[in-house]
Amino acid sequence: MDASDYIVAHNQVSALPIENLSQEEKDGLVMMREEEKLAHDVYITLYEKWQNNIFRNIASSESTHTDAVRYLIERYNLEDPVKDNAVGIFSNQIFSKLYRELVEKGNNSLSDALFVGATIEDLDIKDLQDLISKTNNQDILVVYDNLSRGSRNHLRSFTKQLSRLGVSYSAQYLTQEQVDKIISSEQERGF
Repeated sequence: MDASDYIVAHNQVSALPIENLSQEEKDGLVMMREEEKLAHDVYITLYEKWQNNIFRNIASSESTHTDAVRYLIERYNLEDPVKDNAVGIFSNQIFSKLYRELVEKGNNSLSDALFVGATIEDLDIKDLQDLISKTNNQDILVVYDNLSRGSRNHLRSFTKQLSRLGVSYSAQYLTQEQVDKIISSEQERGF
């Protein structure tokens, strides 16, 4: 989801009714807000290390993703877990730990950094699939579907870069069959 997709998504979501949220849906939005920030923060950090534009470009997209989730959090008057936009700062300690681990691995080599990027997108897609299966709220589904599409595109981009380096990506969260199906398919367009 790039910035223009976010504007369209915002307009589309704002036209949908505000629905009742289950605790599971609330928890999912809060988690996804920090998970999208995690992706952004890791990519910004790895861009600083490797100066490879894939990290900067996808970090920009991740900013749009986290803003889309923030919009839903605000729409439903939930407490935003992102209290500090500083890179590497999270409310959830699981994300703090994951940030440190992913950056440490990504600092080893460019191929490790690209593998980290693919791993983050693998995780995002898996978590979004789980969250989509637990909601029927139209506005949440619009945002999650677009985040999923963006993550699939990002996974394709990272695995393509890895392939150029002679490295294959092995699934970390999805099945290998799911990953292979995603990376062998075409880039997807948003709205």
